[in-house]
Amino acid sequence: MMIEKQPYIVCFGEVLWDIFPEGSRAGGAPFNVAYNVYKMGIDVKMLSKIGTDELGKKLTDQIKNWGITTEYIQVDENYPTSTVIGKIDEHNEATYEIINDVAWDHIEFLSEDKDLVSNAEAFVFGSLSARNKKTKETLLQLLDLAKLKIFDVNFRPPFIDFGLIKILLQKADIVKMNKAEMQQILDFMGEEYSSEEESVAFIQKNFNINEIVLTKGNEGARYFVGDQNFSFSAVPITVADTVGSGDAFLAGFISKRIKDDNPGEIIKQGIALGAFITSKPGACPDYTSQEFEQFKGLYF
Repeated sequence: MMIEKQPYIVCFGEVLWDIFPEGSRAGGAPFNVAYNVYKMGIDVKMLSKIGTDELGKKLTDQIKNWGITTEYIQVDENYPTSTVIGKIDEHNEATYEIINDVAWDHIEFLSEDKDLVSNAEAFVFGSLSARNKKTKETLLQLLDLAKLKIFDVNFRPPFIDFGLIKILLQKADIVKMNKAEMQQILDFMGEEYSSEEESVAFIQKNFNINEIVLTKGNEGARYFVGDQNFSFSAVPITVADTVGSGDAFLAGFISKRIKDDNPGEIIKQGIALGAFITSKPGACPDYTSQEFEQFKGLYF
């Protein structure tokens, strides 16, 4: 009798400690996606790197306590576990100071990761993780193996290299970006902004991308599939903070996208999970799938 394998996704890139005035939280955009995908009942593998230091040990323990495997998180003896200094302003918006040359800047391409990535339902990545040479080389090799490549643009100045962004856009099957990131891509390409529809169509055509997700904060989001698009407005919530809200949106989107071909349901799930996490402090709050479904039922 054949045993059916559990479908899973791979999230690639930074795992780190977000250090806020009130305390430290495990984070990093791809890890925030991984955490919330896992909370949606999807198996997830995080492919990253930490140091041998105490912060690395604590991070590993935290991730294991959440039930997520750390099997594919490499350990580096030369570089420290990543930390990011975060601040929340009076509008509950977060800003970050990202320390350079840390363990996840040196993720190795390992032979055992080939099957991991080629058998995954989706491979999720951002541009920040490829700011340095070693991880960039590893990412580009893994992208050649992945069957569904989901690019979370997630610009973090000063680590924006448009030469690299162009390569990653060309390799992506699905791209998630916010309006500011879309405007930056247009500016890089010397294209004037006209409308959301025309701007997205321009990016789709230039990089041969069928699916683009455009997030718009409190205005909701739009999902462009070929020449069709599906819009949903945001749900009214009390904002705790915006840390990881875009990552949670992407996690909700992915959790539906790998199971469902209904674009309206896919984007609804993204908006609902993004709002749910924004109503709680931090990017990886403790919650159950039942709590999320109750919240979603209030709006959809």
